[in-house]
Amino acid sequence: MKKIFLVAVSTFALVSCNKIEETVNETVTIAKEKAQQKAQETIQETVNTQLSKLVNAQTVEFDSVFPNQQNLALEQFNGKKLAFPNGSPFYVFKFKTSEKDLLLKTLVEQTTTDESKSEKQFQKVDGSSIIEKIGYLEKFIPASTIDTSFLEDIKNDKNIEFYKIKRFPNVSTVIYNPKTQMVYQFVEVKK
Repeated sequence: MKKIFLVAVSTFALVSCNKIEETVNETVTIAKEKAQQKAQETIQETVNTQLSKLVNAQTVEFDSVFPNQQNLALEQFNGKKLAFPNGSPFYVFKFKTSEKDLLLKTLVEQTTTDESKSEKQFQKVDGSSIIEKIGYLEKFIPASTIDTSFLEDIKNDKNIEFYKIKRFPNVSTVIYNPKTQMVYQFVEVKK
């Protein structure tokens, strides 16, 4: 009887130790994962804060960049001016308009500081290089600066239209979604 009791106690102790070891290992693994996630979040937050200081984003109105807008109706407007460390400003506009043709005409008719570096027509272009550039830009701009959720839409929707307008010093890239009438416009200021 003593032997059976000792075997039972030993088996119980062994099973209990294994369960305790499993629980400890599981707890350590969960704690490690949470610590890694928290560290990544802290690093990303710090990087975004530092980039925000470098990029220096501020809200801007469309007519401050394009003063001759010919009564263009813009809805749900959002505009940002980014100043990169090299001093070059870059504008990002997001708005809705049913007047795509008027928008393109307005941009082409903007005054220029150098007609020889400007074009008098807009160009419809392939969007693959534009998508690539925006994806690259997205990596360096803090998450809260501009909403880049539209990237997936423009990558997958074959109806999206891409236009280039060169009116020195402004070079505009216009992305137009005919279904939603949403416009994403990126304006690079050349020096």
